[in-house]
Order: sequence, then structure tokens, then C-alpha cells
Amino acid sequence: MTGSAAVPSPVDTLSAAEARRIALAAQGFSRRRPASPGVRHLHTAMERMGVLQIDSVNVFARSHYLPLFSRLGAYDPAVLERAFLARPGIGRTGRYTEYLAHEATFLPVEDWPLWGFRRDAFRAKRGAFWGQSSSARTLDWVRAELRDRGPSRPAEIRGDAPGGRGGWWEWDEVKHALEYLWRIGDVAIAGRDGFERRYALAEDVVPAELLGRDADRATAVGELVRRAARSSGVATAADIADYYRIKDRALVLASIADLVEQGELVPVRVRGWERDGRPVRAWRHVEASLPRRIDTTAVLTPFDPVVWFRDRALRTFGLDYRIEIYTPAAKRRYGYYSLPMLVGDRIAARVDLKADRATGTLRVQSAWWEPSARPAEDAEPIAAELRAAARWQGLEHVSVSGWGDASSALAGALDAHPERVQRHDAGRADQVPLRA
Repeated sequence: MTGSAAVPSPVDTLSAAEARRIALAAQGFSRRRPASPGVRHLHTAMERMGVLQIDSVNVFARSHYLPLFSRLGAYDPAVLERAFLARPGIGRTGRYTEYLAHEATFLPVEDWPLWGFRRDAFRAKRGAFWGQSSSARTLDWVRAELRDRGPSRPAEIRGDAPGGRGGWWEWDEVKHALEYLWRIGDVAIAGRDGFERRYALAEDVVPAELLGRDADRATAVGELVRRAARSSGVATAADIADYYRIKDRALVLASIADLVEQGELVPVRVRGWERDGRPVRAWRHVEASLPRRIDTTAVLTPFDPVVWFRDRALRTFGLDYRIEIYTPAAKRRYGYYSLPMLVGDRIAARVDLKADRATGTLRVQSAWWEPSARPAEDAEPIAAELRAAARWQGLEHVSVSGWGDASSALAGALDAHPERVQRHDAGRADQVPLRA
């Protein structure tokens, strides 16, 4: 961060650029990356984000690894795995667990009481089905297995499932039971083996002083609204509600009004944040800082809090984004799993990355400029960040396909460092685009 200016008074109007800088600062992008990121830096980044969304797609790196790289630079992934994925045995509780706090996310285990209202909602929605005699028998059996075994993968439980009962005891039924028990809070996630969850009884994961201490719904939502506003910096009610996927708009608005009355949120207007020609109501958190500039380049996952709410990404950064994993290859516009590239306070490009570990190559399968791009200025910092991303993933080379209007400029920037580059079809219009 190169310095900060005073945050505008409540009656002031923010420019779109100021709103972007406030939002990025709230997420930690105004801070200089540490020279040697360690577990303390990961915890600090988590405190700012609040949650870390989990996703299984592993073309370049799984989504939950990327937000920390975006903010901290090349940290050791083993540090994250020890802090988030692995958990000691029964009786020893880690700092994080998993729940549906946005989608599936890592979150602090101390937040367990805040999610009672969501656990209750799942129980109300599906409890009647699981209360049927045969379904209840499945739940009782799964609970007993976890009590006897301790933290277990579904396959380990399935291995001893009673036979001779037809389809009832098949894998899917055990998995569904585990997922239901997790959603209602009887079961918690006790780490992972690779990417596979280990399920355990909640009392084996959550400290005893947190069990049975659920906050009431209004209190929990009020706290989550406060956290979402702080993590967003400046936000609309829809932005705040989406952060923790809170569907009760009336309760969200009531919580915002309470925070305004308490002086924690300040109403603001952001130029360009409009709907049907009218300004959209927005609020700034009183702790939000307004950096004079953002000096960073970062590759973002689609599930980074900066861009995960598509309405906010479009309104704040002009990023019109959709994931094309499920789009037929011939119909993809940008690529299988394109990642937004942040340069300063702008989303300047999107790149579809693939880690080709057999050849030690980071493949830029497509590269596209965004409307806010400054190609002459942006190619070099993006190329540098791609080289850093390759090194972080243990890859020796970077290659660039000819698919996308930013490919030629990125290939040219990467050619300044030939020891890091393998050209295969960069900038050649006659090449068939490399697809995922």
C-alpha cells in the first residue's frame, strides 16, 4: 500500500474507482505481500475473508488454495493443508471446520453457534423424510459407526455396512445420511484425506463449550451482516446478503439499519452503481480504508469473495462472468475455467490456466482482455504473475495458446524470459485453439 487518504464523509459520493479500492482493501489487496508467507499470514487473510470457499475443480489449483496465493503470493500449500485439511484425532480440535456458510466453505470452528439457524432450516426441510422409520434406522446406524470408529471417510463406513438389505445400505444412502447429519449439526467435518471429507460426530470436532450454544436467528444474521459488510468494505444489501447466502432480505435490511444506528455502517452513494437509472443504496463500513492506489497483480478464482457474487463483479469491476465448465467445448467463449486477472484496481483480463504436470508446464489455454484493460501496460505484470503462479505450483515452463485477444501480448511479454517459456502456438491465427 502506498498510502491512504481519509475515507469520505457519510454525505459524500464515492467514485466507482474509490469503491473498487475500498472493496479490495477490505479483502487485503492493499497490503504488501509478505516475503515468506506462513501460517500466521494465512490466519490473518482468513480473518479478513471470513470464509474460504471449497471447490473440487483441479485444472490449475483447487479454488480454496487460490485466494491465499492471490493475497499472499507463493505460500507453501502444505501450510494450508496442515491448517485446514488435516485434523488431529478425537479430543483435539483444530482451528477450522467446514459448513455451508456460502457454498461449502472452511470457516473458524468458533463460529459454530452462528449457524444454528441454517442447521434448523435443513432439519425443517428434510427432517420428515429422515424421521421415517427406515430412514431413521440409517441415521442411527451411521451415528453408531462414527461413535465407534471416530472420524471416517464414507468408504470406510460403507465397508462394514450391513449386507442383505437391498439398496438401502448402498453407498449413496450412507453418503446422503452423512450429508444430512452434517447439515443439521449432528456431524461435523474432521479434516480431509486428499480431497475426501472425514466425518465425525460433532462433539469430536466442536469444543464442548460451543455445542448447544446456538445464537438466535436475528442475532446470528445481525453478526453475519456485520462481518459481510466489513469484509466487503462498501456494498449493497444484495452484496451483503450474498456473502453468507442469507435469503431473508427483510432481516438483512433490519440488521443493516441497526448497524447504521450503531455507527458501524455509513450510507454512501457510488457513481455508476445504478439500476434502471437510479442509484443503488450502498453502505460503507466505518473501518474501511480508501487506499490512494492498489499496487498488486493477482490471479483470482471465480470463487474469490471479490468476484463470487456475479452482480457485484459486474457492477464493481465490469466483469461479466460465467463459468463454462458445463458449456460444450465448441460453444465456450473464454475457456473451460477462466480466471480473472486483477491489475491494480481493475479486472484487466481473464486467463484459462491448466497445470500440465507431466511436462512441468503452466498452459495458458486462452487469454482475453477485459473492457478496463490497458494492454500496453498490463501484459508485463500479468506475465510476471503467471510466472509466479507456475513456480508456486512447481511448474518450470509457461506456454500460451493462440486463443484470445490477449494471447499475443502475453506471449510477447513472456518471451522476455525464455527460460520460463515454451511457445507452442502463441499468436498464430491458423492454429486450432487449445481447449481443456
